[in-house]
Amino acid sequence: MKVLVLAERPGAAEELSAGARAMGADEVALVAFGDMEMPPSCADLIYRVTVPEGLSLDNATATVNAIFDHVRPDVVLVEPTRHMRILAGALAFHGGTSAIADVMELDGDVASSMYYGGAAILKRKPGKTAIYLMQPGAFGDSVAASGANQEEPFAWVDPGATVKVLSSEPIEKSGVDLQKADVVVAAGRGFGLESDLDMARALCDKLEAGLGCTRPLAEDMKWLPRETYIGVSGLMLAPKVYVAAGLSGQMQHMVGCDRAGTIFAINKDADAAVFDQCDYGIVGDIQTVLPLLVNEL
Repeated sequence: MKVLVLAERPGAAEELSAGARAMGADEVALVAFGDMEMPPSCADLIYRVTVPEGLSLDNATATVNAIFDHVRPDVVLVEPTRHMRILAGALAFHGGTSAIADVMELDGDVASSMYYGGAAILKRKPGKTAIYLMQPGAFGDSVAASGANQEEPFAWVDPGATVKVLSSEPIEKSGVDLQKADVVVAAGRGFGLESDLDMARALCDKLEAGLGCTRPLAEDMKWLPRETYIGVSGLMLAPKVYVAAGLSGQMQHMVGCDRAGTIFAINKDADAAVFDQCDYGIVGDIQTVLPLLVNEL
């Protein structure tokens, strides 16, 4: 079986390549964009694609389609970033198949995804060629990635109509990569002031955790970067430990953390929905509980 991997980040490239091996792939080919560094022994073949200056990565559709025709894979595994979703959609059209998004688990060729905002699980089979957009951690403890990392440059294919980059501004990273963090502390509307988040940050320091949040804190209050929002339209995480602090436990948020190994909840409302979904809960005001936890730790 041949598997083609599309990824923007080295960590995702390694995770998906390892997942391909766990699926039984005899050959793993990876598309690397620009000067992205590859982990050692990641894939058998690496096709290096250089996007012309001034063009968006979205313009790589024709090039990725050409690589697909060259490799002729049985399965395509895709990191679900904005750019990769565009490439996967175009590739599915090119290959006369469909792309299955937000895959949490694979059972053979059956893909499981969240449905109705997390109220149900949707199970789907692929078309002629399987194209799966995989959620982080979907392969669990898969075998390690392996391969010779033999690089081959692949010529840019003009897509015709292009999307040009007029200007760009780097986004300042907020610290720990939540998708890789073993421990995540999530802040909700129980934090009444932006300065209160310092209590959550102090807990993160003690736990070596990453700080995430519910949608309102990122999009409405703008207290934390958009990249830290956890939920159905944000990050979907699977850390070993998840601390839900001052959040109610609405479904739209909890689907983003329900694959966590252990969930702890802190809320002053004993009837909060989060207590029905956590493993351990503390009924109390975060203003009191968080400082106590930090002192004890």
